[in-house]
Amino acid sequence: VMHEMQVERGLKTLMVTSALPGEGKTLTVVNLALTLSEAFERRVLLIDADLRRPSVHQLFGLPNASGLSHVLESSSSDVPLIEVSHHLRVLPAGACQDNPMAGLTSERMRMLLEWAAAEYDWVLLDAAPVGLMPDARLLAGLTRAVLFVIAAGSTPYPLIARALSEIGRECLVGTVLNRVEPHNVPATAYYYQYYPEPTPAD
Repeated sequence: VMHEMQVERGLKTLMVTSALPGEGKTLTVVNLALTLSEAFERRVLLIDADLRRPSVHQLFGLPNASGLSHVLESSSSDVPLIEVSHHLRVLPAGACQDNPMAGLTSERMRMLLEWAAAEYDWVLLDAAPVGLMPDARLLAGLTRAVLFVIAAGSTPYPLIARALSEIGRECLVGTVLNRVEPHNVPATAYYYQYYPEPTPAD
């Protein structure tokens, strides 16, 4: 599906966000980066653009001493990428910022994304939740492509609708529904009538 979107729309830069914290957006974008780089052997750059509460570096066990925040504040052309695998590079968030909006909407950010799109097959951004801060909405104007993560059974629909409206539905390329319990999916009850769960082997 991602390959088809890339061919049809020329898509190379994708932002991943959610309405609220704790919905699994970071795990989703990390899994997507690993799948594209390892299974499909695409050259991927994963950028932690959640400058308020970054966590990409924690999932990979990487240092966060330098990263996106320093790139946006510096006049240097150096970008402190970390090589995770042959096809995957990560740009951590760097120092947390209380008000990162100016940097995320700056000409420097736009130039970084243009450079990254020219160098990599995919550029993935982990953005702050839409429901709390305007960061993701502003970034969506640069990426023009958003993957929206929803935690099943916990995120109120009005909040989801408002978040999608703020991002702009024209930017939405897909949604990911996390934490779906099998008993909440009608088809699974029918399935288990005929195929009961296997019992553990002795």
